[in-house]
Amino acid sequence: MKTNVGGIDKILRIVAGLALIAWALMGGPVWAWIGIVPLATGALGFCPFYPLLGLNTCPTKK
Repeated sequence: MKTNVGGIDKILRIVAGLALIAWALMGGPVWAWIGIVPLATGALGFCPFYPLLGLNTCPTKK
């Protein structure tokens, strides 16, 4: 797995994931558990859909 999530993208994914999981824990809808996905992709730095879409937000090393 090559890192393809970087910078602000990573931070936003982690924050959104934590917010959705917290909402689910406080009695929110069951679908709020989907927050696990952005949390995991932000923490790992890899999104499996980015290569399919030709995206990469991680800065390249020179």
